[in-house]
Amino acid sequence: MKRGISYAGMAGAVWGLVLMVPQVLPEFSPWLLCAVRFSLYGLISLLLALPLAGRLRARLQRADILMLARLSLVGNLLYFILLAAAIQLVGIAPASLIVGVLPVTITLLGLKDEGSLSLRQLRWPLAMVLAGIVCINIDTFGDSHGSQSSWVRLSGVLAALGALASWSWFAASNARYLRQRPCFDSHEWSCLLGMVTGVMGLALWLACHWLGLPMVSHATTAQHWQLFWLAAAGCALGGSWLANALWYAAARRLPPTLSGQLIVFETVFALLYGFVWLQRWPRPLELASMLLLLGGVCWAVRRHATPAEEQAMPAWQGS
Repeated sequence: MKRGISYAGMAGAVWGLVLMVPQVLPEFSPWLLCAVRFSLYGLISLLLALPLAGRLRARLQRADILMLARLSLVGNLLYFILLAAAIQLVGIAPASLIVGVLPVTITLLGLKDEGSLSLRQLRWPLAMVLAGIVCINIDTFGDSHGSQSSWVRLSGVLAALGALASWSWFAASNARYLRQRPCFDSHEWSCLLGMVTGVMGLALWLACHWLGLPMVSHATTAQHWQLFWLAAAGCALGGSWLANALWYAAARRLPPTLSGQLIVFETVFALLYGFVWLQRWPRPLELASMLLLLGGVCWAVRRHATPAEEQAMPAWQGS
């Protein structure tokens, strides 16, 4: 379990960096960021899967392909487009904090799975997580929104809620399917998902080009494009392949109610990176929010520990 928690924390740290990309590159549309990122992810996955081609072909079934297609469409393309749109419309803090409700939604979706704790056992850790999210939203939405209209803010909130729904379904469904198909290890599943997502990313780019959707603003420069390709490559290699592999490894070792709690690391790291980008310290409510979120996660970890594991823990790790 400790190894699974470490993997989930590292995945959250990488995903927090990915959330910064739409904020740093507002000149590029969410669908262009999504199409290029996942097309590169597909290429990287294809190269990594070549040595495994024979083994994957022997194990892959039609049901696996259909599940990979659903996971790619909902958990990768749709999620990233909606989240990138929300970040560009209302900023990284409100968007990441709305998506920060993931610990609650994934926990609720995983309550019936084997190895999960009951809602009664998790009510206080979940209450801490919710209190942290309430604190940060009071701080964020209590500030002035400048020249943004209410329709722009509403669109951003709705996009963030859509991202929350899509990734909640993805995380719960992916964890369950991985346990049903233990013949695929984390690396193999990441490669398969990456190749399917790459095909969909290329299809998205072709569809946007055919429909004539705006891809970039007229203010883009050569420097913007250099940063765009660097960020897209980083998202593809780190945010997609590496972080996904870490998360799949964590999902195999943790019950859904606990893995749902550990999604909160993405929100915490995104906030920390955002403070560095804005060059300021967190305000009191922001600091209280992060402490409550982390406290709720640590409490949930303790609730999942078996008596033997609790006895093996050093005294300073007690509640």
